[in-house]
Amino acid sequence: MKATARAHPIQGLIKYHGLRDESHNIPYHDSISMCTAPSKTETTVEFGYDEDTCLVDGDEIDREGYRGVETVLDRVRRRAGIDQRARVESRNSFASNVGLGASASGFAALAVAAAEAAGLDLDRRQLSVLARHGSPSAARSITGGFSHLRTSTTDEECAAERIDAPFEADIRTVVGMVPEFKHTSHAHEEAPDSHLFDGRLAYIHDALADMQRSIREGDFEGTFLLAERDSLSLLAVTMTGPENWFYWRPETIRLRDIATRLRSEELPVYFSSDTGATAYLNTTAAHADRVAEEVESLGLESHVWRVGGPATPVEDHLF
Repeated sequence: MKATARAHPIQGLIKYHGLRDESHNIPYHDSISMCTAPSKTETTVEFGYDEDTCLVDGDEIDREGYRGVETVLDRVRRRAGIDQRARVESRNSFASNVGLGASASGFAALAVAAAEAAGLDLDRRQLSVLARHGSPSAARSITGGFSHLRTSTTDEECAAERIDAPFEADIRTVVGMVPEFKHTSHAHEEAPDSHLFDGRLAYIHDALADMQRSIREGDFEGTFLLAERDSLSLLAVTMTGPENWFYWRPETIRLRDIATRLRSEELPVYFSSDTGATAYLNTTAAHADRVAEEVESLGLESHVWRVGGPATPVEDHLF
């Protein structure tokens, strides 16, 4: 009863913020993201132990992460009718807890591997619901590419679906690494207490519709200009919560300045960030090297990523 799966992290384009139902990880509103590759998480799950254990990159997972792992494993055990504990080991090819969507790929890979190890035959939608119980973003890593997580008042209806995107092959995301540790859950807990949160809820429906249309039409500028604006909206809510959490750093602002300056030179470059200091500069294949050089001129590490696919089982186990 052992299986391994691979999943890609996500870049939030229209991001969810705050949870309507914390016990089931159901967000207040829909969200849209793009999986990034070759960044990946690989996770091996084996049932047949006396207690659950979980290592990520060789280290024991923290308490918050362990609760999510237990939630996913318990749902798999109930569905499969087994009571065995599991050994879980996970490995990331990129830095975690810096704003690059590691929880998304981590829980997506866990969901696929755990279901496979337990002998469950779950379709993509069922896997998306399962992964969401670890992290809402993981529901979109399950489906891959450009994906839309639809919120709901019921558990089984809150799942992600893939959006057809004719321009996937030409997209490149240049990551500017700003290694500032963060916990995204803290921002979600505070979000409804911001005086700007109601404004975000009012804005989000048109933003989602515009993003859906831009992606389906292959409109690069429309898609990533919306993502840039949503990053600013997300920051505005988090920085006006009870603890005034401002998670950008000076380097983050310099990365945004790069996007603004290159656009003035008529290069297609758009800034985006999730709840962290690390940022994405979205561009096309023809301009990725130039953008990476600009990022590295700030003394920052850069990575050039493309659009990633769905979470899948793989044959090579981690133990």
